[in-house]
Amino acid sequence: MPLMVRDHRWEQSESHVYIKVPLKGVNAAKADVFCTEEYLKVNFPPFLFEVVLFAPIDDTKSSAKIGNGVVIFTLLKKEPTMWEQLAMLEDNKEMLQKKREDAVLAAHERAQENSKQKVVQKRQNEKYTLETMMQIDESNRKCIEELKEQERRQVTKELEQWKLQRCQEEELKRAEELKRKEELKREQQQKREEQLRFARQRAEAENSSKKKKQNKTQNTHRLAAKLPNKSSLKKGGNADIFTGNSKEDMLPAPREAGSIHIQFTPRVFPTALRESLIAEEEEWLQKQAAARRIKNINISELNDLKEEEKDPDWLKDKGNRLFGTGNYLAAVNAYNLAIRLNSKLPVIYLNRAACHLKLRNLHKAIEDCSKALDLLTPPVPDNADTRVKAHVRRGTAFCELEMYVEGLLDYQAASKINPNNQTIQADAEKIRQVIQGTLPDP
Repeated sequence: MPLMVRDHRWEQSESHVYIKVPLKGVNAAKADVFCTEEYLKVNFPPFLFEVVLFAPIDDTKSSAKIGNGVVIFTLLKKEPTMWEQLAMLEDNKEMLQKKREDAVLAAHERAQENSKQKVVQKRQNEKYTLETMMQIDESNRKCIEELKEQERRQVTKELEQWKLQRCQEEELKRAEELKRKEELKREQQQKREEQLRFARQRAEAENSSKKKKQNKTQNTHRLAAKLPNKSSLKKGGNADIFTGNSKEDMLPAPREAGSIHIQFTPRVFPTALRESLIAEEEEWLQKQAAARRIKNINISELNDLKEEEKDPDWLKDKGNRLFGTGNYLAAVNAYNLAIRLNSKLPVIYLNRAACHLKLRNLHKAIEDCSKALDLLTPPVPDNADTRVKAHVRRGTAFCELEMYVEGLLDYQAASKINPNNQTIQADAEKIRQVIQGTLPDP
């Protein structure tokens, strides 16, 4: 049986009621407060304080503070008026019991209602969150689609520009070829005219010489006819020593003029035939032709590309443009796809090595240069410049890794291929000084 607390104190105003309940030495942590619109209870065993309020209060806006051995209630009245007393019907136990039960039932119903409201609010929050996420996903999807569309338009534009550039280059080549053929035809016509003119001049000179000789012979005949010969002086004969055919009369007629046609041996390489290595050059041309025919189209990344974009040359040109703008990672991706399409083109490995040098991927740059040098066989004049670039870039990567001996070997190989390049020779000398420890301070 709890002990009822009767020594509480209370005050009021037009809008609030203030109640102070002493805890009588009980630990504040053991105090249990229960409050409804008409009922107030504080249970702190073995003591109990409860009261049926004189008028309803707003329990949602009321408060209780526990501390310093007391519980202080601040209750907000529903109707601003002065109460005659704090409790109503304090001596009626049945009424008190009914009010207590009604308060507990009301509190239980309110708790259930709050629980339902929390569930509804939670569902609304989840629905709102889901709708918000769907909107965000839709916005992201639209953004991605727009980016894809922009990229597609950009690629299409670049492809059209590349095709237009290729057409212009082909037209320019055809125009140059036609111009070269016309110039060659004009030169041949001039040579034929010069040959004919020379032949006519030669024929005229021969005819003039022949006429002079004939005139001289006729003059000699006339002079001889006037002089007697030795036999006629001795025997009185009248034989003429000039009656026989002269040597000039036995000469053949001048030959007719003609044209000699000369056809030079066709050459793909710039060197003369006497300086060439025919077997190595034929092998190089065959390897290049075979490499151009290789194309691996069984790649999943190519499914979304157009047929024009599956050309290794187009991908190489795109990588070159990206390299020129400083986008080295994108250039590497373009070269990677080009190599997957055709792994026999050394220039693609060489360009990717340049990107790796910019990105400080030195070991990968060395691998690409070595692969390019393996494909640049046999060594012929047509691939000399490419081999020089491969040796220089690999030598640069070795030097960046402080492998100066290997770098010097590559620079010496490049200098041997192109001995007229002063820059390569100067760089090789600097590397040699670094190895010997004689490089002057900058």
